[in-house]
Amino acid sequence: MNKNYYAVLMAGGVGSRFWPISTTAYPKQFHDMLGTGDTLIQKTFKRLAKFVPVENILILTNERYNELVLEQLPEVKQEQVVLEPAMRNTAPCILYAALKIQKKNPDAVMIVAPSDHWIEDEEAFAKDVITCFDKCERENVLCTLGIKPTFPNTGFGYIEFEKNNSREPLKNVNQFREKPDYETAKDFIKQGNFLWNAGIFMWSVKTIVDAFKKYQPEQYNLFLSGWTYYNTGQERAFINENYPKAENVSIDYAILEPSSNIFVLPATFDWNDLGTWGSLYDKLDKDDNDNALVNCQVLAEDSQGNMIRSPKGKIIVIDGLKDYIVVDKEEVLLIYPKSKEQDIKKVLAKVKDKFGDQLA
Repeated sequence: MNKNYYAVLMAGGVGSRFWPISTTAYPKQFHDMLGTGDTLIQKTFKRLAKFVPVENILILTNERYNELVLEQLPEVKQEQVVLEPAMRNTAPCILYAALKIQKKNPDAVMIVAPSDHWIEDEEAFAKDVITCFDKCERENVLCTLGIKPTFPNTGFGYIEFEKNNSREPLKNVNQFREKPDYETAKDFIKQGNFLWNAGIFMWSVKTIVDAFKKYQPEQYNLFLSGWTYYNTGQERAFINENYPKAENVSIDYAILEPSSNIFVLPATFDWNDLGTWGSLYDKLDKDDNDNALVNCQVLAEDSQGNMIRSPKGKIIVIDGLKDYIVVDKEEVLLIYPKSKEQDIKKVLAKVKDKFGDQLA
């Protein structure tokens, strides 16, 4: 296993579209959403550990999830858990992690990967990442994995790459596109040089730190001022004092959009971002009535296309229900149309207003 390979596993999100299972206190990455026996973060960690040394995997998360990370990933030491004392989007935490890695190993290449994605062909995933690592070790480039679109999805950002006849697997990125409307998404697919942005990035620590120095000098200087403290007992105090001063900005906006040395590799594996109950439904096995079941036993009459989850072993009886999300949790029962799944965030806000934060 290559000692220069590092991974930064992003595990700080709340996943509010998976309410009521995913809550601020216990977000979706710490749940076994697919009923496989592994939580999403455990599954992602095992996937990365197949080609990255376990000791080189950092977990980036909010400080409130520190104990959950250590409980679910017993292979991880406390110094591998990189804690954010404040929510500041993806750019500051990636720079922070990159500097920690650079101080330890200036020759490192790293992958930044979300903790809550579904990837079935893990061998193909490892092969694609290593292809990008090889380019990052040879050249000062930023790499990302793009997903070949299967339909005009309006819920993802897109990556536009250069059309040319090159047989090189990695393509020059023209630009990153925001989430489109339906007609624009259809046009993207018709053009043939657009990929879904999966938020999976690879680069050498030198290249990404230099990019911050060029495009985000204030962020760079803020975090570089803690260089002597990184990977020491004084790091926590420095971060607690200075991290909240960082600008709240995404890695896409801060670094990727202004950069010209970006390459994308069209992924050779199946992928799902598991962002909603509907996306989970798509990936689960179905019964004879196209109902997707997690943990429960169901007696269904005249009921099709439902996503049903309950505490383990619970019996659920439904009649006349079509294309609904049914989630039974100790203190909450959600029965909601799949067609309105994007509104679950709004429902959660209403629940907070009416009943307080104890259910959220």
